[in-house]
Formats: sequence, structure tokens, C-alpha cells
Amino acid sequence: MTLALSKGRILEDTLPMLSAAGVTPEEDPLTSRKLVFATNDPGLRLLVIRASDVPTFVAYGAADVGVAGKDVLVEHGGRDLYEPLDLGIARCRMMVAGLPGALDGPASRPLRVATKYVETARAHFARVGRQVEIIKLYGSMELAPIVGLADVIVDLVDTGNTLRANGLEAFTEIDTISSRLVVNKASMKMKHAAIQRLLATFATATGGGDAAAG
Repeated sequence: MTLALSKGRILEDTLPMLSAAGVTPEEDPLTSRKLVFATNDPGLRLLVIRASDVPTFVAYGAADVGVAGKDVLVEHGGRDLYEPLDLGIARCRMMVAGLPGALDGPASRPLRVATKYVETARAHFARVGRQVEIIKLYGSMELAPIVGLADVIVDLVDTGNTLRANGLEAFTEIDTISSRLVVNKASMKMKHAAIQRLLATFATATGGGDAAAG
């Protein structure tokens, strides 16, 4: 069975959960340049990939199970996956933020929004009835309002320290984000027992009790 993990904070938070269940990689994924890791469980290997790629790897069966942030699942689509368990790790908020007063302009003018979460941002502003022009960025999001590239940004916020350090403030919370366990639908049928054991392991680690199978 193959478990796909996102690089970064999700990987850092997931490894201790696996360790608590007695599963350890052959090498430390936090320091190794490898992408595929055997574990002390001969029936389980790990893939370490970009967060945005986890749903694709799982949906197409390159991985049976994955851990991905809810932001990625909403943005890139998780309709072809089971999502049986909220792991409660890598928590943060999806926020609209900008310079003070950035939302006070005339509603007749489209709001310029910088974000890498294009679909999420478009859906949010459609719900509130605000016309927007979306500018897709991949990083340095806080810079966009400062240099006049955009009125506001839509991004993940943890402590809010980066916003404050750049003179920005959070306006609206779009969603609360945490990491979810996702499962390939075919794998759930073909490898049901093994996947259920893995789900039970994670559910115990999170204090969530029994996990649903979707």
C-alpha cells in the first residue's frame, strides 16, 4: 500500500503519528532527497510530493491513500476521493486580507484579488456578490497589495504575524483548514482491510475513534 504525504508542515505533523503507530521510514523524509520511502512495515511505502499533487496521485491510483490540506482538496478537486478522516493537523484559516480599508472602495469596480487559490477565491466572492479580477500568484502574496498589484489577497493564515509585519489585516475568514486523509475509491475496495487498519491507526492518533470508510 502506498501513502502520499505533502512536503512541509503536513509531513512534519504526520510522521510522529506514524511513529506512534510503530511505522518508521527507512530514511528521514525531512532530510533525504528521495521521494519514495520503504518503511519497517513491508506492506507500506511512503511518497513525499508537492501538496497540490496529492489528490491527483490518489485519484489516479498512484497512491492508495494520501494526506492533503482541505485547501488543496477544495481548490484542486476531491470529488473522486473518499475523505474519511480529518486529522486535525496543520490547522490554519483561509482568509481575505489586505491593507486597511481595502474593501471600502465602490462595489461597482471589480476587486483585484491576488491568490494561488483561484477557484476558492472566485467562489467566495461570487457568494458575497462581489465582482473580482483574479491575479494568480504562487508566492510572496503579501507583496501584492503593498505594490498595488491587487486590492486584497486570499491566502492561508496561521498566526497572522506575516500579515501584521507587512501592514496588512485579515478581513474575512473563508474557511478553517486542516489536513484530511483521502483514499482512492478502487483501493478502498481492493485493499479494504489494509486501508481500514491504516485509518484506525490515524483515528487513534488523533483521538477521533473509528474512521468512516466514506
